[in-house]
Amino acid sequence: MTATTIKHRKRTQTVMLAVMAASLIITLGFLVALLTFIGARGLPVVSFEFITQMPRRAMTTGGIMPAILGTLYLVIGSGSISTLLGVATAVYLAEYAHNGTIVRLIRIGIDNLAGVPSVVFGLFGLAVFVKLLGFGVSILSGSLTLAIVVLPTVIRSAEEAIRSAPQSYREASLALGATKWQTVRYAVLPSAVPGILTGCILAVARAAGETAPIMLTAATFFTTRLPSSIFDEAQALAYHIFALVTEGTRPEAQAPIAYGAAFVLLALVVGLNAAAIALRARYEKS
Repeated sequence: MTATTIKHRKRTQTVMLAVMAASLIITLGFLVALLTFIGARGLPVVSFEFITQMPRRAMTTGGIMPAILGTLYLVIGSGSISTLLGVATAVYLAEYAHNGTIVRLIRIGIDNLAGVPSVVFGLFGLAVFVKLLGFGVSILSGSLTLAIVVLPTVIRSAEEAIRSAPQSYREASLALGATKWQTVRYAVLPSAVPGILTGCILAVARAAGETAPIMLTAATFFTTRLPSSIFDEAQALAYHIFALVTEGTRPEAQAPIAYGAAFVLLALVVGLNAAAIALRARYEKS
């Protein structure tokens, strides 16, 4: 290897490190700018009353409690459905399915489904859950729609976590006389729990911030009562912010409420992400 080649490689390495460092700084800069912008405008609005009170006077005063509860209902509903279906599908693809043409087509379909715009899922939920099945504009329709939105993420993350389980676990379990399902249940899944939980919680965090799907299937612009069943419509933070900014009749009074709601939504998403990191670290230590 000549001295010129060594210098060229060192120069290339230096340039690539500089590009990566610049990319990291730009990304962090955008994140800090976003947090600073929302925090500066939203944090002064947030208070105990703002979180616990009902909206009043056409959402020009009062709090955002219905939007917070509606978001939690939708997150819990979509998270439960997507986790159940996603993990079951991932177990089948990783442990039972043979790598043939059909399975490859299924994986391609899942990957393509992840790239579909969320508004398309909203139209699907409107046509199927709201009208065809007769659930109406409700928490159930919104939860089912959001579950479909995040389902590809759950499936892919769970499948990768299951595949990353050491092969020795499977071999040892089968050698002791365990069945295939017992091996999956007691040997593979426990070791894959950190990756599965991380993927599921991150998917749920995405669902909390979706607007288009719930706008067509679950959310209402304004309500003075809390939902009493899964067949009731509900307010949601993401749509609440959108409605205040685009459809509000008194922007001088409603804009601060929108920033406060955005801060609460951002705190919810950050909290879910932090929970994913904490759960992963806990299970990796155990």
